[in-house]
Amino acid sequence: MKKLLISSILTGALFTSCSLTEEPVGQLNDLTALETFDNLAKYRNGFYNTLRGFTAGAYIGYTDIQADMFIGMQNNGNTLGVMSIGNFSSNTTDLTGAWSNPYASIASVNYFLHYCDLMLESDEITEEEKIQLQLFRGEAKWTRAYSYYYLVDHFCQAYTLTDPDAKASGVPIVTVYDPTSDYAKYPGRNTLKESFDLIEQDLADAYDDMSAYEQSLGLTDRIAFRKPNSYYLNTSIVQAFQARIALLRGEYALAVEKAEAVISNTNYKLCTTRDYSQIWTNDTGNELLFVLYGDQVQATAVTATGSIWINADPEKADYVAAANALAMYDEDNDVRYDTFFEERSLKVEGSYYSAPCFIKYPGNPSLNTTSTNALKNLPKPFRLSETYLILAEAAAASGDATKANKALNDIRKARLYNYEEQTYSGTTLINEIRAERTKELIGEGFRISDLRRWNLGFTRSTDYTSRYQEVAEVLVYAGTQVTYLSGDYRYVWPIPKDELEANPQIANEQNPGY
Repeated sequence: MKKLLISSILTGALFTSCSLTEEPVGQLNDLTALETFDNLAKYRNGFYNTLRGFTAGAYIGYTDIQADMFIGMQNNGNTLGVMSIGNFSSNTTDLTGAWSNPYASIASVNYFLHYCDLMLESDEITEEEKIQLQLFRGEAKWTRAYSYYYLVDHFCQAYTLTDPDAKASGVPIVTVYDPTSDYAKYPGRNTLKESFDLIEQDLADAYDDMSAYEQSLGLTDRIAFRKPNSYYLNTSIVQAFQARIALLRGEYALAVEKAEAVISNTNYKLCTTRDYSQIWTNDTGNELLFVLYGDQVQATAVTATGSIWINADPEKADYVAAANALAMYDEDNDVRYDTFFEERSLKVEGSYYSAPCFIKYPGNPSLNTTSTNALKNLPKPFRLSETYLILAEAAAASGDATKANKALNDIRKARLYNYEEQTYSGTTLINEIRAERTKELIGEGFRISDLRRWNLGFTRSTDYTSRYQEVAEVLVYAGTQVTYLSGDYRYVWPIPKDELEANPQIANEQNPGY
């Protein structure tokens, strides 16, 4: 949006090596940078670097700290305090990047697409290079879709609970790279429908381009390209994203269709209770559709997501699980309980308190560069389990209880020891699916979005069992008192004040309540 912001992102982070296993190298100016196939290929890796940042750390942690599952410790230095107690505003600097960085990504994509399309229309490249460029274009469209998805999912009302055609209900749409200092040319907010339409169109285009590339491969290579733990985008990941967007939009039949398409890929399988923990410790598993690459050489570029909750020092933690979070799980029979939570003795002002620490991101040892646990794990933004949960919720909303129950039972068989299938109907079925979604996706950035579209409020509980009863004494008191009613304005983040001041077109289009 802002010329200086976008230009700084472009010149600082566009060009990387052709391999994700190598550090970024080189820098070119934005007028001649993409005139060759090789430079377009190098530029393409920048999309993956962007996605690696967007799908980890604060980008997924802020909303979970905002929601009902975690409470801050008194000695956490007020880390994310305004998010935790719900006292954020348009002046909250932590939210500025959540708005500006997706737009920087969008500008980068728009810049690439201009040159990519020009080269695809030229006679200067081989047919093999053209099919490669189609793949790159699909990846670019997917990245732009993800950037807009992040914006609408944080700065807009739930699609199904508002008028999507209402003026300024969406976010400003920019599809052409044209940085300018002329304020009159800055865009205002589009409608929510227009914003979602662009996301769906970008994903449809991405699917077509990636499908063309995949069809150019031999059968063996095509199957391998869509295997689990993929560092690169493919058509199955596009379909998983389409299912997520369709669910948010209330297009339940489409959500079912796309979710079933992903599940039908027999390369993917839900992890069992035996290997589930490896997803989070070693960042591998047959249900991981998309994993953003990182290794020890690139460790500095991998976000320490686990540090939002815990510390390399086992006696310290910034946030612990609320009692209501622990109560969701069957401690003895749910593999997720021991995978996500660990009893630790935390030191506060010289005294020790048993506390339920959140260890879903325990740190992958292969990303440590010293003997200290860096608490870094590779981002895993699309997993098969989420796709099953989308299928269950969308099928239930469509009135197909049989299909919804099957998807729900499939998830539970993979997470619970000695599970016996259950059959639910009506409101009970919907509530069971919602509960399962919350248990599976805790700490992954979905909770505020889910509560918003379900039109539910929340409170946090400190009603711990005797095991953790004393830790309630050293929690941030204001954090224990947080209550959101259904429809609370804070479910939608404010547009940052500096953006409102820089762009006169949206100066009067702030979200309600701010």
